[in-house]
Amino acid sequence: MWTLKPAAERGVPGVSHMAGGDRLESIDAIRGFAVCGILIMNIVGLAMPIYATVDPRYYGGASGADLFAWAAAYVLADGKMRALFTLLFGASMAIIADRAEGRAPGAIALHYRRMAWLLVIGMAHAWLLWFGDILVEYAIAGAVAFIAWRWPRGALLYGALLLLGLSCAQDLLGWHDLSALRDAATAPNAPAIARESWGRVIAFATPDAGEIAREIALYRGSIADVFAVRAPTTLYFQSQLLPGALCETLGFMLLGLWLYRTGFLSGALPVFLYRLLLAIGLLIVIPLYLPVTALILRHDFDPAVLPLADALSLLLRPWLALAYASAIILAVRSGRARWLVTRLSASGRMALSNYIGTTLIATTLFYGYGFGLYGQLSRAELYAVVLIIWGAILLCSRPWLDRFAYGPLEWGWRSLVRWQRQPMRRTARMTIANNSQ
Repeated sequence: MWTLKPAAERGVPGVSHMAGGDRLESIDAIRGFAVCGILIMNIVGLAMPIYATVDPRYYGGASGADLFAWAAAYVLADGKMRALFTLLFGASMAIIADRAEGRAPGAIALHYRRMAWLLVIGMAHAWLLWFGDILVEYAIAGAVAFIAWRWPRGALLYGALLLLGLSCAQDLLGWHDLSALRDAATAPNAPAIARESWGRVIAFATPDAGEIAREIALYRGSIADVFAVRAPTTLYFQSQLLPGALCETLGFMLLGLWLYRTGFLSGALPVFLYRLLLAIGLLIVIPLYLPVTALILRHDFDPAVLPLADALSLLLRPWLALAYASAIILAVRSGRARWLVTRLSASGRMALSNYIGTTLIATTLFYGYGFGLYGQLSRAELYAVVLIIWGAILLCSRPWLDRFAYGPLEWGWRSLVRWQRQPMRRTARMTIANNSQ
């Protein structure tokens, strides 16, 4: 049986003693960075008609500052923050299971209770607040990925690469099929069925003034109006989860398990490795994203070309995610930028509360039962909102954890999993330990 000693006993850098036992500050800080960064992509789906997340020409502006905002988000954030978040989910799954061995209710029971309640929380988030929820997907993928909890490191890496390769293959197959359909539909004397099928694809991706106006009006309406327009999208997204859509998520979870087992996420590897990965991300991967971005723009967001761009992006995505993680690990190890590191760490310890909290803030701003700003801001203007929400997360998470042992949703999740009300208020000893960081 493979067990790990507590991090403090292993002499792992970046460990702080917290209410829940030994914590790896580097993991918490990366998670905090990811939960902030994921809002870069989510904000568009929260504030604009859904297809604007794919094609800026659909809504929100596609020139000047707005086009730059799309391109910067695509290169720096699209999929990378989600990848980081998923890596950390896989690592946390192992950390919690390792610590639960030999304790009631046991690692296996504890994990599946956590996934069951996460599924409930995710369903509530998706159906009551926002269709773009990732918690349901994490609960399902986490239930499957747990079979790899005790796998050796080689098997974890092999499984991760296999799953990510399958996801890439799915994108390439989609590119092949859609390209073939487009060519058949646009050929002379094209069959009617090909023209009709391609027409439906184009109609989905082409702005329709009437449909956009209807969607905006409903999102600016009452709670019932918002639910009526959101529910079909939520159902569509959740119907796509099995089986193909889970490949990438499972792949990154296994990769996170592998990175944790190797000591990468705890900052235990040589400094030069983190510097090398950071350099690869900044000097090689980001420049390689530029031709992918140019491909999309050159083909005017052609639905038949986008799957190819997705496949190419997936090949690059892990490297940029690892570069971001490396930058944070280096900051933790060096002791520099302590204010930012400790704020990110606190934000990461409250990741569930902050993730759903950003949805609550954004839906209150944009939906009709709040301030009704849905569809009123341009793409570039949305990032002013992102900065404000980031400020709220970074400024509020640390003071909350100075007073309480958990974030509010973390406390509720933990209490439900253990079916016992957990202590919420921080003791004097916990506060001293927290302030000593």
